[in-house]
Amino acid sequence: MTNRFRLVIIGGGVAGLALATRLGNTLGRSGRLEITLVDKGFSHVWKPMLHCFAAGTARNENDRITFVSHAAAHGFRFCYGEIAHLDRANRRITLAPLMEENNQLLLEERHLDYDAVVFAIGSRANDFGTPGVVEHCMFLDNVVEANHFNERFRHAIIQAYGRGTPVDIAIVGGGATGVQLAAELHKALDIGALYNFTPVTPEMRVTLLEAGPRILPAFPQNVSDAAQKQLEALNIAVRTNTMVSGADENGFILKDGSRVNAQFRVWAAGVKAPDVTRDMDGLDYQRGGQLTVQANLQSTVDEHVFAMGDCSFIKDAPVAPTAQVARQQAHHLARHLPGYIFNKKPVPDFHFRNRGAIVALGDYNGWGAFADGKTFGGGFLNGLSARLGHMALYRQHQFELHGPFRGAIACFTDWLDGFVRPSVRMD
Repeated sequence: MTNRFRLVIIGGGVAGLALATRLGNTLGRSGRLEITLVDKGFSHVWKPMLHCFAAGTARNENDRITFVSHAAAHGFRFCYGEIAHLDRANRRITLAPLMEENNQLLLEERHLDYDAVVFAIGSRANDFGTPGVVEHCMFLDNVVEANHFNERFRHAIIQAYGRGTPVDIAIVGGGATGVQLAAELHKALDIGALYNFTPVTPEMRVTLLEAGPRILPAFPQNVSDAAQKQLEALNIAVRTNTMVSGADENGFILKDGSRVNAQFRVWAAGVKAPDVTRDMDGLDYQRGGQLTVQANLQSTVDEHVFAMGDCSFIKDAPVAPTAQVARQQAHHLARHLPGYIFNKKPVPDFHFRNRGAIVALGDYNGWGAFADGKTFGGGFLNGLSARLGHMALYRQHQFELHGPFRGAIACFTDWLDGFVRPSVRMD
């Protein structure tokens, strides 16, 4: 038996893995803290890259961080599984049974005891209960879904080359994910055409559907206008003020009764927490399932429970569900949890520092927006500065997790890989 403080982190996304790594490096390696990271996958990828994995313009084999090896190198444990229940009275977590693909039981439910637990299980697109969406649409909320989309997309492109038929894709959601996916798919086809499958490149018809008055609503108006102009220059149809009322196997049904038929139907609208947050032993949650926390990221119900990132909602000072927020919250808890654990000091309030946002449309264009509303990118060199900024954020993420030496090696490996592999996934 150990009398070390037991910290369990649920979710290995941007926030969860950053927190586990930082505390593991300082307190886990020294043996002062027992840290366990729980995730239902075996590896971590940077979620803002999922649209690239889906299009095949990035190979996630190079961008994955395997939890087991990363945990061993950074002083924490990894437990594979998905939380099913929280017993707050006994401070015990129940993990759901593991099932094989043929629905055979692989491992019975297991239990983890904790002294404090941090929820960092991220978010999913919100279908808002729209009929047919769950049954007939694809989502891009994790690497499994991105890989599934890419496999189907590659098969459809091969058929299109062989039959000379178009590929129809409809994407619901004009936020960063939907906009960047539309551009990245066009980039994938442009690159694929260089390999000369046939003399004629097949037609790909992409339609972007946004319920609001403009795409990229989190950005200033001038960025939204410029992004829509760029997408339309790529023959991507952008339809704003377009409400989807249903989906079926052939496409989307719109509120006005018309249809948008599509072979590929992608839902990238809205944000909600995973459904499991609604059954966490009486913890407060919002309509979208986000766990309600105080300004210091501590549960409003239980002092031993914290939540951060997309699955949390700060009661008196809500912040946007972005990777930037998740990263800052992870740093905040990494800095102040040791005082809470060892000296019973209250965790101070979290204050978000908005560093702005960046959106990159493949190699075609990109824009950034500062917190004061000023923008950059577009025009000169087709927004090279914004695209480089987007890549710099990813490299920063790698360096934070790997450290300077291994981070530099990861960058060099990615650069070298560009010389020996196709620029778009072909198999």
